Amino acid sequence: MDKKKNDVEIERLKRSILDKDKFELRAQKLNLLADGFNEEALPSEAKIFKALSDINRLKIVQLLKEGELCVCELTFALSNSQSTVSHHLSVLKNAGLVKERKEGKWSYFRLSDGAIIELLKQVKLLVDK
Repeated sequence: MDKKKNDVEIERLKRSILDKDKFELRAQKLNLLADGFNEEALPSEAKIFKALSDINRLKIVQLLKEGELCVCELTFALSNSQSTVSHHLSVLKNAGLVKERKEGKWSYFRLSDGAIIELLKQVKLLVDK
């Protein structure tokens, strides 16, 4: 954050926290938190959430939880065109959420690992509250 913007934010924080000692502690904590961002990892994390932000891609992930499927099976299950399903699979693959295996002219897809399933379980807990 540039110096001028940081100064403005500090002044705004001072106005909202009237106790000077409390302000100093909060400012230190916030600086530590802000310094702790892994700037290199954030774009990859955002890519994963963007990939999961589409209903069709979430459906694909749900289907792949049951095991490996070929594009034709996914096309049938989703009642979408092959090109649409392939596009969604490409987004999921680029985000590292699915793996592709080719067998002749067929492409089979599976979830990359169990982490995506755990993430979806956590989302379900949030939704069911």
